[in-house]
Amino acid sequence: MILLVFLASILILLVTVYQYDEQTHDYNLQRFERKEATAIQIIELELSNKTTYPINTENLYKIFKERIYEISSINKLNISMFDLHGNLLVSSKTNAFEKTNIEPLEYDLLNDLAQNSNHRILKTSEKDGTSYQTSFTYINDTKFKRIGIVEMQLTQDNSEVEYELREFIYRLSLVYLLMFIIAISLAYFLSSYITKSIKSISDKMQQTRLNQRNEKILLDASSSEIEILVEAYNNMIDQLEESASKLAKSEREQAWREMAKQVAHEIKNPLTPMRLTIQSFERKFNPEDENIKQKLSEYTKTLIQQIDLMSSIASAFSDFAKMPTQNKEQIEVINVIKLAIDIFNEDHIQFQTEESEVYAFLDKTQLIRIITNLVKNALQATEEEENPKILVSVTSIDNSLKITVSDNGKGIADEMKDLIFEPKFTTKTSGMGLGLAMIKSIIEAYDGSISFISEKNKGTTFTVILPKE
Repeated sequence: MILLVFLASILILLVTVYQYDEQTHDYNLQRFERKEATAIQIIELELSNKTTYPINTENLYKIFKERIYEISSINKLNISMFDLHGNLLVSSKTNAFEKTNIEPLEYDLLNDLAQNSNHRILKTSEKDGTSYQTSFTYINDTKFKRIGIVEMQLTQDNSEVEYELREFIYRLSLVYLLMFIIAISLAYFLSSYITKSIKSISDKMQQTRLNQRNEKILLDASSSEIEILVEAYNNMIDQLEESASKLAKSEREQAWREMAKQVAHEIKNPLTPMRLTIQSFERKFNPEDENIKQKLSEYTKTLIQQIDLMSSIASAFSDFAKMPTQNKEQIEVINVIKLAIDIFNEDHIQFQTEESEVYAFLDKTQLIRIITNLVKNALQATEEEENPKILVSVTSIDNSLKITVSDNGKGIADEMKDLIFEPKFTTKTSGMGLGLAMIKSIIEAYDGSISFISEKNKGTTFTVILPKE
């Protein structure tokens, strides 16, 4: 309440100052425009009816050399006349007793005046605390031919308005200071009365612990609302003690259950590609092939990678079921991803990159896990497609690595998109639904990101961004 009173005071003060400035500016502008319009009418009248000189640029000095002082005095304006090139012809600022140097008009001003649709330019300036409003417009002869430029300047004296504004702000500040003091006093007494009983309840609540015995609240006298609150708290203490032991036991069981699911899922992931690799090797093995040693080396590397992955999971589980920790090293990303894709041995999996080599500080086994999970999901999404297509691409962007895995599978329904990274969420008939959740955790541990776009029955694209260092 005190803060609201204070903010309201500041806001009203700012609005008041702004309103005063706006009103002063509008008043000065309207006042200047009235004087300017009157002065222009007098000049036009002088040119059309009163002068005997031919109306042209050369005669403007002769026509207005005396008359300009009278026009200036009547309208309380400084008036100067220039030829069309900006050279001074006659001005009310000059007199016989004081020499005044008036510069020619600048080229930019002449150009702006010529291009302005109203053929008029208005400027506001301030010098030594005094504000000036100046306008420039053309002087036309009786046939509306331009013969010169007239400058009209009004000196604005806002001292009286500023004095009134200061007085108003001073009085307003006194009123709000009084209101602020009253608000503080009122808030103090009200809060003391209201929070007297609540403080006792608050102290007890702060001492409430799940793993220890908690005392009930006993108050001698309190309002009916506080009694309801105390009764609810005491009932909560009874229920808390009853459920604390059950909750602890349930949490321990659930934690081990979840950990077992995660480990089983993570071990199952490398087993599938290992099986595919061995089957492919058995089917394509030809001892007379001249490249048999190279192929055998590739199969061996693939199996070793997956075995290392299973070994890291088993080691981590022995350290209280933790997932593999990051073991950053500089790796050549392109070759690692190629090897991770090769284990699937599917013709419709394509790899695309414009980079010959990309180096990054990452955990090799974790990168393989990311690619394996995403490609495996893409394979499962395209199982029913007549012409399945999976595209894995790698792009280097500044200090980041961009990996995309696209498929033309069944896509993800809109109602499931918000749940896709949730643990235990799956649209498949088998599996624990932990794959995407776990690789998301791995990616975020690198301060990276994973996102996807999907359209039903058209396909899905997962995008992974990882830092190179």
